[in-house]
Amino acid sequence: MVRSNISKSIALSIVMCTGMIGFAMPNSTVPAHAATLNAVTVDLPPISTLDPSQNGVEILLDQGVILEGLYGYNQHNQLVPKIATGYKVSDGGLVWTFYLRHNAKWSNGQPVTAQDFYYSWMRLIAPTDSTGAIWQSAMTYVKNEFQYHEGQVKANQVGLKVINPYELQLTLTAPHNILGEMAIAGSMPLNPTDVNAHPGDWYMPQYFVGNGPYVVSSFTPNGNIVLNRNSNYVGNSSQYNVGNVQQIKVIPAPTVPVEDFMSGSLDVANVTSPSDYKYILGSPTLKAQLHKQPAYQVTTLEWDKSVDPSPLDNLLVRQAIAMAINRTPLATSVLNGLGGVDTVFGPKGWAPTKLEKGMPYNVAKARQLLAKAGYTGGKGIPTLYLYTKTQASNPTQVPMAEAIAQELKQELGINFKIDPVVDSVLNNIVYNGLQQGVHPGYVIGGGNAGWIDSTYLPLQANQDVHYSGVLEPAAFRSYAQDWYFQTYDARDVKLFGNPNDNSMGLKWSQWVPLQNAAQKDIAYLNSWTKKQPLWYQQMKKPLPGNSNTDIWNNLVAQWKAAKTPTIKHQLWVSAWTMVGSGSLGNGNAEYGLNSQVYTDEHETPVIHQLRLDEDQLQISTNAQQENSLAANIANMIMQQGYIEPLVYSFNTYLVRSNITDVVSNPFGWTWWNGLQYMQMKN
Repeated sequence: MVRSNISKSIALSIVMCTGMIGFAMPNSTVPAHAATLNAVTVDLPPISTLDPSQNGVEILLDQGVILEGLYGYNQHNQLVPKIATGYKVSDGGLVWTFYLRHNAKWSNGQPVTAQDFYYSWMRLIAPTDSTGAIWQSAMTYVKNEFQYHEGQVKANQVGLKVINPYELQLTLTAPHNILGEMAIAGSMPLNPTDVNAHPGDWYMPQYFVGNGPYVVSSFTPNGNIVLNRNSNYVGNSSQYNVGNVQQIKVIPAPTVPVEDFMSGSLDVANVTSPSDYKYILGSPTLKAQLHKQPAYQVTTLEWDKSVDPSPLDNLLVRQAIAMAINRTPLATSVLNGLGGVDTVFGPKGWAPTKLEKGMPYNVAKARQLLAKAGYTGGKGIPTLYLYTKTQASNPTQVPMAEAIAQELKQELGINFKIDPVVDSVLNNIVYNGLQQGVHPGYVIGGGNAGWIDSTYLPLQANQDVHYSGVLEPAAFRSYAQDWYFQTYDARDVKLFGNPNDNSMGLKWSQWVPLQNAAQKDIAYLNSWTKKQPLWYQQMKKPLPGNSNTDIWNNLVAQWKAAKTPTIKHQLWVSAWTMVGSGSLGNGNAEYGLNSQVYTDEHETPVIHQLRLDEDQLQISTNAQQENSLAANIANMIMQQGYIEPLVYSFNTYLVRSNITDVVSNPFGWTWWNGLQYMQMKN
């Protein structure tokens, strides 16, 4: 598969992104009337650093505004080439080669080259950097990235290569569409001269060198930021790159954005409060300056992953509940218009939704399903729980839960107990595996897209697919709970010994039970894999020396060479965790070979297909296939009644009437995307 020119890459980007309207006319230079000095003040959450390798809100400012990557977002949030002129893909999606413009410059006048990207990306994964947010970069998919970061291989073994000053090549661990990763923080280039000279504070105004439309002229960590136009900036001649604003002032987000906007302290203000939104609608002046854009964020009603058996184990009960929810009051009354009714995973324009079909709102059918399940009028169904964030943490979740509970009580006769919990508890229920102490019921959850990437296309309809046993019948969940709740699964402790016993693993006889189990499990898993589709077999094919057999034999060899009881025991524990399972805390588990075998033997056909679709989505480099797989996952999840979309979010903001092209960020980071596109009218 080859894509070697801009027109082809843009076409792919449009499909991948949202199918939204086309690109603006090219504008790489500042129009003549832009010579007048002007400034715009916007709000962002407090920013502690401008280093793109670090995780946080600063990435909204780094990417595209003060630093520009190979690809970026245009003013319609579509992926377009920035420093790149094009790219090609070869070796079945494993090798990506990017071609750079020759005229891009740093603010110090130096040319932007492939070496600058190499420097920045290798800095991100350096073994000496324990804080780098590798996951928000293209490097997370690059061959030997993890091994280099862990100090196991040398830099020249990483799948990143400078072919020449204007050609950069990435070799991936597995096929993946990485175009979207080129537009996020960790994939921004850095100027080596600048960073090497001032490694700890290179981004401070007195040192800052950037390649974006703006440079940093003032920066107070967690305080105000001032950006001025970069006089050396040269944009991509085929794109709209920058408006006419000469200075951008960024202030920490106030608690009263509407009041600050009215007082003149803000020219662009983010509106998140339903009460603020209602107030704006009542003011003709403010309403005329109000803007709304759909965000790629969905609020959902989710199965809460309780291990206890309940009527919710019955598919008909889950489907009945899904069909009895009227979403319109949730959007209009609870969110007061800050959200829209959603029956699929995403707003109109999110590509997979064209192929998705959610459960219809049909109370009569819902009652029939409930009766068919043996619970006519809700009789026999105990009070179910509905977990939410606290009112202080999220003012809309409790009212939304109350509205849903009232509807389901009225329409189906099912009672709910609303239980507001702290964020950490709720996040564990939503985003992790089986939870201890959670009663049968639901949770107000949600999903979003962090950036354009195939893994985000289902908007986290695939979240629960990642955890073994979560979407399985009660018997499977009961068996799997020991993987999630016990430090070491008691069944495996009984078979192999206790890892907390320092006397274990010192003699070979103590290894024999593990050895026998490992050989049996590996044989089964190898046989099971050969029964799966060819693409799956190729995906799971281990690198040389990295098969389960290789790993096991290496542990045994190290044990035989070990000189002290402590090292022998530690190696035995490593062997134990390879075979046995145990909890990693907060609803996460370390699945050993034993639990992998159990999962493969007992998972239902529906969940098996979900897992296959999820795996194939990860390695697809075809936009049409990605959208189809994402839709398959969402449809199966909805039809099974495990996660039901309720509403999608609007990004709502105020903008002065003399300012245009303010781009709201539709992704999980919210706030602003592409501040550089702002225009001021004379």
